[in-house]
Amino acid sequence: MENLEQEGLVKISRALISVSDKTGLKELASVLTDFGVEIISTGGTERELKKSGIKTVSLSSFTGFPEILDGRVKTLHPKIFGGILAKREDEEHKKTVIQQELKLIDLVVVNLYPFEKTISQPNVKIEEAIEQVDIGGPSLLRAAAKNYKDVAVLTSPHRYEEIIKELKEKDGCLSLVTRESLALEVFQHTSSYDNVIAGYFNREVVKSEDIFPANLISSYRKVHSLRYGENPHQKAAYYRGEGFPGPSVITSEILSGKEISFNNLVDLDAALIMIEDFTRPFAVILKHTNPCGAACADNLADAYSDALACDPISAFGCIIGLNKIVDMETAKKIDETFFVECVVAPGYKEEALELLKKKKNRRFLACPQLLKDRKGEPNQIKIIKGGALVQTPDNLETTARDLKVVTEVSPTPEQIKSLLFGWKVVKHVKSNAIILAQGERTVGIGAGQMSRVDSSIIAVRKAGERAKGSVLASDAFFPMRDGVDAAAEAGVVAIIQPGGSKGDEEVIKAANEHKIAMVFTGVRHFKH
Repeated sequence: MENLEQEGLVKISRALISVSDKTGLKELASVLTDFGVEIISTGGTERELKKSGIKTVSLSSFTGFPEILDGRVKTLHPKIFGGILAKREDEEHKKTVIQQELKLIDLVVVNLYPFEKTISQPNVKIEEAIEQVDIGGPSLLRAAAKNYKDVAVLTSPHRYEEIIKELKEKDGCLSLVTRESLALEVFQHTSSYDNVIAGYFNREVVKSEDIFPANLISSYRKVHSLRYGENPHQKAAYYRGEGFPGPSVITSEILSGKEISFNNLVDLDAALIMIEDFTRPFAVILKHTNPCGAACADNLADAYSDALACDPISAFGCIIGLNKIVDMETAKKIDETFFVECVVAPGYKEEALELLKKKKNRRFLACPQLLKDRKGEPNQIKIIKGGALVQTPDNLETTARDLKVVTEVSPTPEQIKSLLFGWKVVKHVKSNAIILAQGERTVGIGAGQMSRVDSSIIAVRKAGERAKGSVLASDAFFPMRDGVDAAAEAGVVAIIQPGGSKGDEEVIKAANEHKIAMVFTGVRHFKH
């Protein structure tokens, strides 16, 4: 007894088991039985244990009260919660245990109704989702976690092996360190579970006019730790957002390559967001979340070639995003590209993947959800120090009908097509952003500068001779005419920009002097 107290060990004599996920159940219950543990269980769990020849006491016989209301009320009983919450060394609690004839429960093994799995199914009805809101489960888990000094609690099968090992090593006991760890996992799990339910109610049940809730609810589950963060001296991990409905790098399948890094994930996310915007075969090559080349074409291989041709020097160590299944012709061109970090696409032809996998260090990700219809996207959340910023996604479509020609020269139909392509690309470039395009391919990109004229100069320099006859897209208005003058000198023939500057009159005047067509969109696409 003294040894148990010194190590903070608790002898497991009675366990309550009620699980929806039966993974590892037989193995855990068998070990408990070997140590003489009395097992109490509910309907489905009891049937599963009996099939395996494991003796169990039904919950109804333990409480003397039947399961009622189609199973909505099973475990919510004083004999259960009294047996869990009683403090073993508290004299008043000891008296109550004797007076009320309570039987102490030392281990609670519970996992919750699969609410998240249910709502992820297509066309699920609210009534179906409601029935997967667990009541007794979270209460049992929280009660056991609250009394962790005397009770152990297990909510995830991934911990069973560890617990089985400790039970065997410590003669049917569990240490205080283990019970603390298990309790923490419970509080994190129940919080996450409630957040998913609240998020679902906010989206599907309560039709509020305010799209921004009073309390911001987000829940993330750890996938695993990373080697390091943005830099080697920073520690990092990545998490999956629970209940997120759309395409995601986190849920993509890594088909080949070395371990993915923090910076890879950030860049891949930028690529994925960009390729979602295009329906024609599209390719983008990114560095540090900015495209260094992007193109649409009649086939994916040509789109990739055109994107790479925009700035092949900057493509060194790049991330590639593709919006169609990768065929052999495209795979050959990627294979020939020097130093590619990662590729994300909806999928890969078998022979194409076999070729690509020969480069062992390159990571290839498949995100099949990119081929599905784009549904309503959730609000975007940016974490800042001490808080968060929330906004609706920037998915406003601009068509030819939305353009306002403000110059004496009007753009031709081909120029309009190119302008709209550039306008779609420029919203994915860090502001201040300037895009030069020929047809549906970028030829020069200026990103992230403090002045718009500097972005224009960089885009023109990148394009070189290809600037002649190109169109220009600017994510925000030109405050002065200098950016237009720089574009005209390089040979730009048409410009698309939001307009709305105090300097619009001077900017339009400059465009007219250079005989450049200019259209206003009336909206801007800042990306910070």
